[in-house]
Amino acid sequence: MTDADFFVRAGGEATFRLLVERFYAGVATDEVLRPLYPEQDLAPAADRLALFLIQYWGGPTTYSDNRGHPRLRMRHAPFVIGDVERDAWLHHMRAALDSLELEPELATRIWDYLALAADSMRNSRF
Repeated sequence: MTDADFFVRAGGEATFRLLVERFYAGVATDEVLRPLYPEQDLAPAADRLALFLIQYWGGPTTYSDNRGHPRLRMRHAPFVIGDVERDAWLHHMRAALDSLELEPELATRIWDYLALAADSMRNSRF
């Protein structure tokens, strides 16, 4: 299955925007994660994540067109991200992903990527 096929099977842009909306609903009240978002309004961060995921999974390249190469580790470097932060991020992402009730094959592929990405963002052993 191509990335474009995956994107369509997963529900396209609407699915990834809903995933991110539900994820940020958890982040908004999380004592560990909320301090990592300096903007008062989480909407810009949500939009960036949605655009990134849309592009990653085979949708339009709007993220790179507007922001260039993702450079995820560099963009997250100013924030201390250890096991606690990674686990909190994964907790909210798991709840958001499960709420979508995607086909198991699709959900598993998305989760495997998210878990790997979250682990690779760690820059602290604390």
